[in-house]
Amino acid sequence: MLEQELWLRAADDIAWELRQARQEGRTIPQELQRQVQDLPSGSDCEQAAWKLYAAIAQLPVDPAQAAREPDDLDAIRALRPQSAPLTLSGDVEDRVLGGWLGRCAGCLLGQPVESWTRARIQGLLKETGNYPIVRYLSSDLPEEIRKRWDVADGPGPYDALHKNWINLIDCMREDDDTNYTVFSLKILERVGRNFTSEDVAVGWLTSLPFLLTCSAERAAYRNLANLVPPPASASLRNPYREWIGAQIRTDLYGWVNPCDPETAADMAWRDARISHTKNGIYGAMFAAAMSAAAFGGGTPASILRQGLGQIPAQSRLASAVEEVLQWHADGLSAEEAVERVHQAWDETDSFDWCHVIPNAMLVAMALLWGECDFTRTIGLAVECGFDTDCNAATAGSVLGVLLGAKALPAQWVEPLADRLQTGVHGYPEASISDLARRTAALMKR
Repeated sequence: MLEQELWLRAADDIAWELRQARQEGRTIPQELQRQVQDLPSGSDCEQAAWKLYAAIAQLPVDPAQAAREPDDLDAIRALRPQSAPLTLSGDVEDRVLGGWLGRCAGCLLGQPVESWTRARIQGLLKETGNYPIVRYLSSDLPEEIRKRWDVADGPGPYDALHKNWINLIDCMREDDDTNYTVFSLKILERVGRNFTSEDVAVGWLTSLPFLLTCSAERAAYRNLANLVPPPASASLRNPYREWIGAQIRTDLYGWVNPCDPETAADMAWRDARISHTKNGIYGAMFAAAMSAAAFGGGTPASILRQGLGQIPAQSRLASAVEEVLQWHADGLSAEEAVERVHQAWDETDSFDWCHVIPNAMLVAMALLWGECDFTRTIGLAVECGFDTDCNAATAGSVLGVLLGAKALPAQWVEPLADRLQTGVHGYPEASISDLARRTAALMKR
C-alpha cells in the first residue's frame, strides 16, 4: 500500500525535476536529459535518481533570472514595487470570521471536482442547472448523469469515507486547504508572532501526519524527518517546490496583520521556505499580503496590487498576474481570460495543473471578474478548472475578509454548521467562529 503513495520516491517524478530546473533558468545537457529519460521508476532506482537530482542541482542558473527571483527575504524586499499605505476599516472581528468562512466555503465548493478538467466540470454543472455556479455541488443525481460525468461518492481525500458533495456532509470536513490554516493558528498561539522556519518544521513533525501532506510538503517532510533543515528541506529532491502548496497555507498570517501586508508576507516567507523556493514562496507571500490588504477595503484590483507589492516585480508569478490585470483592464470576458490561461498551461499535465503560477492567475481572475460578488467569485474559481478547491478557498478567503461574515450569502455559510474537522493534532474538530475569535486575539492592532 505504501508503494502506491505519491510523492515518496525521487525516481518517480525526476522528469519533473528537469522541467523545474529549466523554469529556474538552468540549461540541461543532452546526456543528463538522456540519463533521466532512461531511468526506470520505482524504489530500485532511488540511489541512481538521487545522483541525477544532485547533478541537476549543480547546473548553473542563468544569472539574470536568478537575480530576478531570489529566495532571501532581504533580496525579495529589494525587488518589490511600491505599495500604497492602507487604513483599517469596518468590524475587524467580523472580517476575520469572513476570512475563515470564505476559505471553508470555497474549499467545500471545489473539493468534489478537484482534479477534474474544465470541460468535465462545466459539463456536469450545465446538465444540473448550476452553471454559472449558484450552489454547492451534489452527487444526488440521476444515474445516467452520474455515469456520464463519473460522479463518485468516495472515497475522499485524507481517508474520508466519501468526497465532500454537499448531500454527504454535515459540516466542513477535513482538507489540506483548512488544515494548514488551523496549523498556522496553532503555531502563533504556541510560539508567538516571532516564530521561525524551524518552529514551523518542528510543528509539522509533531502536528501533521506525514501522509496528510502532498507534493512539495511531503517531499519537505521527508527531508525534515531525515534531519535536513530549512531552507535545504525545500530543494533537496523536491521537484514540486514551485507548486501551489505554500500559497494555500498562509491566509491566517494576513488575518493577524490587518492592513500590514509586509508583516503578513514576512510570516508567509518564514512558513513557505521550508517546502518551496522562488515562485512557490512568492505565491505564499502574495496570498498572505492580499488577506492583510483586504481589511483596508478597496477593489479586487487594488488588493491584487497589494499582494504583488510584496514579491519581486519581475518574477514569473508577478508577471503572470500582471497579465491577468491587463486582460481585465482591456475588457476581456471571463471566458476569454480563462481560455488564455488554459492555452499557456496544460490542465491535463500534473506539473502544470498544480504549479503555483496558473493557479495564482485563476485566483486573480476569479477576484477580478467576480466583482465582489461572493457567489460569482468562488464559482468562477471552480468553473475554471485546475486546482479548484485551493483556488476557490484562496479567493473566498480574500473576499470574505473584504466583505465580512455578515455579508456572506447564507447558502454558502449555513451548510458549514460552524464546525471544521481537521487532521491537525489537538484539533480534531473546532468551531469556526471560535477559531475566528482566537485569530482576532492574535492580531497586530
